Amino acid sequence: MKHFPDARHGVRVAVAGISFSASFGEIFGLLGPNGAGKTTTLRILSTVLKPTAGSARIIGYDVLAQPEEVRRRIGFVSISTAVYDRMTAWEMVEHFGLLYGIPKHELHRRMVELFDRLRMNDFRDLLGGKMSSGMRQKVSIARALVHDPPVLIFDEPTTGLDVLAARAVLELIAGLRSQGKCILFSTHIMREAEKLCDRLVIIHRGRILAEGTRSELAREHAQDDLEELFFDLITRDESNR
Repeated sequence: MKHFPDARHGVRVAVAGISFSASFGEIFGLLGPNGAGKTTTLRILSTVLKPTAGSARIIGYDVLAQPEEVRRRIGFVSISTAVYDRMTAWEMVEHFGLLYGIPKHELHRRMVELFDRLRMNDFRDLLGGKMSSGMRQKVSIARALVHDPPVLIFDEPTTGLDVLAARAVLELIAGLRSQGKCILFSTHIMREAEKLCDRLVIIHRGRILAEGTRSELAREHAQDDLEELFFDLITRDESNR
């Protein structure tokens, strides 16, 4: 649960007691409109925000009591992840690898592999201030992957990207699933949820309205079209308020 102070109403409930679990080798999706609580939830899991109440664990480590252990085991990517204007792509990824304590010889090997896999060699020496949005997002992803974490958190990672850059990011995420990673993926784009997610929750106003695989959701709600199911649930929830 997460509350924020609100000058008008005293308090605003961003996340209202949601609960879910995700497994290795799957992409678990958080699907919801802007303001649904997806980003707040993922920031709590990544130890950026502290919950107002409740608990959360990453591979058994408590996000409040053991934040350092959690951070060692996750990679977090969002559109707001900082890319430094005066550092090159290579320097930025190296900087974060060193912060994770990776020995230099091991870090260099990992970076060579990452820059090849992400097709970043063409701009490895380009300053962040001169990068396109797609390049900057690849740097953010490389930062998140450099310490080879078992859990990856992607918060609307294609926002602001052109079609080609967005497709490359989605293909990368699908590839990470095949490596056995546990992936949390938030989006408000139906096509992304349909294409990528093994299981998902539909979130609105900080609450989970539905959870399951695509086939389970279709069967439970008698609706095969995810977009129609999504709008039906959101509309019904709005009408009940």
